Amino acid sequence: MLVIIDHPLIKTKLTTMRNKDTSHAEFRSNLNEIASLMVYEILRDYQTKSIDVTTPIDYQFHGETLDKEIFIVPILRAGLGMVEGILNLVPQARVGHIGIYRDEQDFSAKEYYYKIPNVSKDSYILVVDPMLATGVSASDAINKLVKEGFNNIKLVCLVGVQQGVKLIQSNFPNVDIYLASLDEKLNENNYIVPGLGDAGDRLFGTKGK
Repeated sequence: MLVIIDHPLIKTKLTTMRNKDTSHAEFRSNLNEIASLMVYEILRDYQTKSIDVTTPIDYQFHGETLDKEIFIVPILRAGLGMVEGILNLVPQARVGHIGIYRDEQDFSAKEYYYKIPNVSKDSYILVVDPMLATGVSASDAINKLVKEGFNNIKLVCLVGVQQGVKLIQSNFPNVDIYLASLDEKLNENNYIVPGLGDAGDRLFGTKGK
């Protein structure tokens, strides 16, 4: 399932991020804020379980908590820019990391780091990356998690194109994809158009497009 999260605040913040003159500090701030807004909507249908707490006036209150653990898996390095925004909403979430870079010659995904917390296989997993371009990096990351036995995976990206969406849907039909925008296409260098440029470079203030 593909879900485009359509919200006025997301649209305005995403426009700021698309602007080439936006500073890396403002880019980073808007990235985190959009991640928070998106996850707020994504978690809307998640299940809860009962929990009893004692209020400050010693009243026994029958409340709710999420029924499963959540863990966030950013695809390094740009995915790191979405983690803080999500943790602001669900600070109890755990964080894993998958390091993948794109080969500039053949555009294939190369893995260089993999570290996942010891959590239940049916935990809620949010794989996060600002960009869903060819889909190769996201597909490789999801495939690693599937091989580990995880079965409740969602892919959360800011902008994507149909090519990347189709690859994920073809390889992992049970993985829901959440985007803030479905952009037009990829250019000859596999950059998303209109896109955000190189999200990692813009996030960390390193030189890039």
